[in-house]
Amino acid sequence: MSKPAIETRYLNLFYDTFHALEDISISIEERKITALIGPSGCGKSTLVRVFNRMNDLIEGVHITGQVLVEGEDIYAPNIDLIELRRKVGMVFQRPNPFPLSIRKNITFGLEIHNTTRKTDYSGIIEESLRSVLLWDDLKDKLDRSALELSLEQQQRLCIARVIAMKPKIILMDEPCSALDPIATSRIEELMQELQKEYTIVIVTHNMQQAARVSDYTAFLYLGKLIEYGETKRLFSAPREKQTEDYITGRFG
Repeated sequence: MSKPAIETRYLNLFYDTFHALEDISISIEERKITALIGPSGCGKSTLVRVFNRMNDLIEGVHITGQVLVEGEDIYAPNIDLIELRRKVGMVFQRPNPFPLSIRKNITFGLEIHNTTRKTDYSGIIEESLRSVLLWDDLKDKLDRSALELSLEQQQRLCIARVIAMKPKIILMDEPCSALDPIATSRIEELMQELQKEYTIVIVTHNMQQAARVSDYTAFLYLGKLIEYGETKRLFSAPREKQTEDYITGRFG
């Protein structure tokens, strides 16, 4: 059996004295979609940001336990944060394209990392935009501002920007919350296509979305991992009463 893409062992996270995540142990399979569900404030976004150390940017955060990405302890003293964030890309709630051209949005990270020849940029731009089904629409508009795109196109572009860096894992923190139902459906279809190549972890408030797109679901409540398992099983026969109460709308 292959090693998990992400594994946490007795993970605890504190914001100063506030205990935001408590003894989280979870193993996330590669090339699967894992959904994190639970009521607001339960720790979903905090957990997903642990996986590429985005919480490091918040003053007063400290962590105990282990977080392994492809078997490597990402909180070890010698970890290369830039390389980690290349390997573990992030897509946020609201589309956040840079106020630059579509072309520059895709190449921005490549230029910062400086590990790719500029002669390869055009191929990477095409490959990345094709992977999010934007190439045919945008191939003749690459020098136009990314801010001119629709919200759905902007979110697809942000996913393409991550893909251009050749990550192994894509984290998505409520990527459809700003989109209408039709755009949401298209992004969900895109996620299922992308999982052929990438491990995806998605934070969602939408339980129907979790049920539709994910292979595995983790239910968090008050910073604790209440239940984790295959999505079909968790939604049809939850083992914990708290899980059942949440997915049937009795609380949350």
